[in-house]
Amino acid sequence: MGGVFVKPITGVKGEIRVPGDKSISHRAALLGGMALGETHVTNFLLGQDCLSTLRCLRELGVAWERQGTEVWLHGQGMDEWREPTTILDAGNSGTTFRLMLGVLAGSPFSITLTGDDSLRSRPMRRVTEPLKQMGARILGRSDGNLAPITMQGGQLQGKSFQTEVASAQVKSALLLAGLRAKGETSVQEPSRSRDHTERMLKGFGVEVHSAGNLVKLQGGGRLTGQEVSVPGDISSAAFFLVLGSLAEKGELLLPEVGINPTRTGIIDALKAMGADIELLESSEICGEPRATLRVRPAHLKGIELGGDLIPRLIDEIPILALAASLAEGETVIRDASELRVKETDRIARVAEGLNALGAKIEELPDGMRIHGQRMLRGGEVSSFGDHRLAMAWAVAGMLSQKGVSVENMTAADVSFPNFLEVIKKVIL
Repeated sequence: MGGVFVKPITGVKGEIRVPGDKSISHRAALLGGMALGETHVTNFLLGQDCLSTLRCLRELGVAWERQGTEVWLHGQGMDEWREPTTILDAGNSGTTFRLMLGVLAGSPFSITLTGDDSLRSRPMRRVTEPLKQMGARILGRSDGNLAPITMQGGQLQGKSFQTEVASAQVKSALLLAGLRAKGETSVQEPSRSRDHTERMLKGFGVEVHSAGNLVKLQGGGRLTGQEVSVPGDISSAAFFLVLGSLAEKGELLLPEVGINPTRTGIIDALKAMGADIELLESSEICGEPRATLRVRPAHLKGIELGGDLIPRLIDEIPILALAASLAEGETVIRDASELRVKETDRIARVAEGLNALGAKIEELPDGMRIHGQRMLRGGEVSSFGDHRLAMAWAVAGMLSQKGVSVENMTAADVSFPNFLEVIKKVIL
């Protein structure tokens, strides 16, 4: 197969600053582009997905400039957005695509959105259908389910939605469309998904009401440019939490990591498995809590995961499955069918990949059953272009007997550029 070979290690020690939060970086760029006045974003994630959002904004007439991880967006309000002269390309970024659908649903011009091969195969109906109900005119393959998708400007009417699956992307798209709709838009979820959009909208001056799993806003809200400090991405930190927990010795410190309660399911799950993780120096900046995380080696045990916890750790399940494969006893993950429609079918690919490395995993319709063991053998595996699989397989290599060859390791650049180079700095 070939690829990047990751050797086994014994311990880790040191401090790692993980890149800025991917979800928050996307939203900071979008809301900054929609706002009136300058928005200054610090610790912006330079992954390919977030850069796709910036490129789409530029095609819509939003001026911005970047120096390192700082971004300045010179917002003039959405009334000044222009019809792009080309098709907007979201690359591999489902967040860019789905949130842009919401943002542009009420635009006074036509626009076409597309993406790479992977994105063009991912379902969009759960966003396009409710947007159509609000009055958006949408055309696309498979009756608006698959990209490329064309939107023709229309007058939107606020509606109340009750979603079948907790999805921050769906909720955010509907709320962003609701900003340009007449009346109230509300979204009721079966369980609470990550709430970065609601928090940031409030920071930009929009009145948002939240109660339990319900969030609503009135159309016509205006955004004002802001200073946005992006915390470290807990989804990126998760790889080091697992590595630090399962290494033979050492200690890792991860400063300034976002600990939004809708995102800390990975910490709760690992602690339930017996992980030694501490939160130090907690603070809240720009409406988002953050802390330094300290992790030390521990003996992990299998647990059962499901229900309301799943939306709080949905992106971390690949690396959590790796932790479970090296834990004592059995781990069962359920209610995670959302993983079937990520960058890859992550349930199938995680089970296939870990089994190829010597784990014992049974695929379930909405999750997996993992039989823990003392060690992974190692071997060859592909990321299938999925950034979270690439990083999970790299960590697997460090915790294996013989190492792991990862095909398409560069997929990690989507959310964590130079991932392997960063890890090398803390290997004992």
